[in-house]
Amino acid sequence: MNAISVRLGALLLAALSAVPCAADATAPPGGTIAYVITNMWWALQATPDARECPQGLNDGNREQFKKLFPENGSPRTLADTQLRREIDGFHPTTSPDLFPFSEGQGPIAPGLDLDGVAGPEDFESPEGTPGIDNQMQRAIGCIANYRGPDGPLRFFEDEMVLRENYNRIIVELGGVDSLVDDAEVSVRISRGRDKVLVDAGGLKALPGGTQRMDLRWGANYLREMKGRIAGGVLQTDAVDLLYPWNVFYFPTDQYMFDARLRLALTPTGAKGLIAGYVDIETWYLHMLKNWSTHHQSYGRSSAPSIYKAMRRLADAKPDPHTGANRAISGALEVNFTQVQMIQPDPTELAAALERRYTGVPYRGTPAQRSAREESDIAAGNAAAANGLVSR
Repeated sequence: MNAISVRLGALLLAALSAVPCAADATAPPGGTIAYVITNMWWALQATPDARECPQGLNDGNREQFKKLFPENGSPRTLADTQLRREIDGFHPTTSPDLFPFSEGQGPIAPGLDLDGVAGPEDFESPEGTPGIDNQMQRAIGCIANYRGPDGPLRFFEDEMVLRENYNRIIVELGGVDSLVDDAEVSVRISRGRDKVLVDAGGLKALPGGTQRMDLRWGANYLREMKGRIAGGVLQTDAVDLLYPWNVFYFPTDQYMFDARLRLALTPTGAKGLIAGYVDIETWYLHMLKNWSTHHQSYGRSSAPSIYKAMRRLADAKPDPHTGANRAISGALEVNFTQVQMIQPDPTELAAALERRYTGVPYRGTPAQRSAREESDIAAGNAAAANGLVSR
């Protein structure tokens, strides 16, 4: 090989290296792809033999009511029994629980490492990743309603994600050169307006449908962040996320601090986790508005006990006045199907981003109980407990 050939080869190599990397065969048309949510439930370790609940599953409202007020002929009033228990649910306190509470145990739980630290309270993921932050596993992991595969509330909350337009969460990716490996993509979360394309049975979502963005009523759900794709898995930066979750026609939202997505992507769908720190008050309001005491009893839930457990196990976002944590780590398991977005007018989108409210939507009951009232309630619970023992 002569000197001229060597120089030409070097020039050709330099020219090729200066050309930007082209999109690979997995790149979506125009570098954008959107997915609409079809399934969502709380990510919990729930083995068939419930070995993560060595103390057994928790009692619900009906079981607790029977223990509080046994049919022994004692005279009682409606106000002191049924109404009292309803008030305990609608105006919960952090006073000690009258009943023992079974927390979900480790060492395994699904989720993500939210703080980059493997602490003593952390779990290991089913895939073997350490440092998983999921205190929701402890709070609701031993409540039959939320356990897979057939917990009653889990079933209905998941089913309504597909059925109700209110719940139409959309994840849209931009600047995508590859669905396998891409160092940086843009991620937008919004709410859609349209039904999801389904099969003839009406229960299986199909890819290829269309969605319009809800900018009139859904501006508050708009979020934008950066992400990256490695090995076909999207991981995003953290963002405070408001997301809709309507069950049985009661439009409610939930709020997650420092939420991040981890989704395995394909051209026709995505599945994985949304993980972060769940705001307790908005989670609890969602539960109360969607699930009456009767419905909670399907799978042995007790609203007062759940609230006390969540506040006790909360591990993030301390209240600036009291220092008590107001958020609890957790994760949602989610499935998406691919959709074609009908893009909104850029001016309308910009206006929606400008007027949206991104703060926490609900801050608890209008009038929080005083410390003295909390103390009096705790004393009353202790007295009731003594009465239970004497019976």
